[in-house]
Amino acid sequence: MTHIPETVAELLRAVLDALEIPHPATIGDSEQHARVLADRAMHTVIALHGVLDERAPSLGVEWTTAHLRARLAEHPPTGYRHAGARAPRQDGGRP
Repeated sequence: MTHIPETVAELLRAVLDALEIPHPATIGDSEQHARVLADRAMHTVIALHGVLDERAPSLGVEWTTAHLRARLAEHPPTGYRHAGARAPRQDGGRP
């Protein structure tokens, strides 16, 4: 296996976190899932361009990774039911 520098590996983990969100449980949940995924994908593309674009000044992989994670926190994979999620109990807790 090829060794990847830890800073690059961390950026790649952030990319996976951005794009690997739970699938919607129903067709009715697909629209919100698509919105969340599109927002997360957009921020991911911007981050990758920031690292790879040789014409623009780079802020560094570490900064870009932190910035991407901050943007992802603004667009959590919520607001839709997803496959594998259990319904909350009536008292608000999880079964």
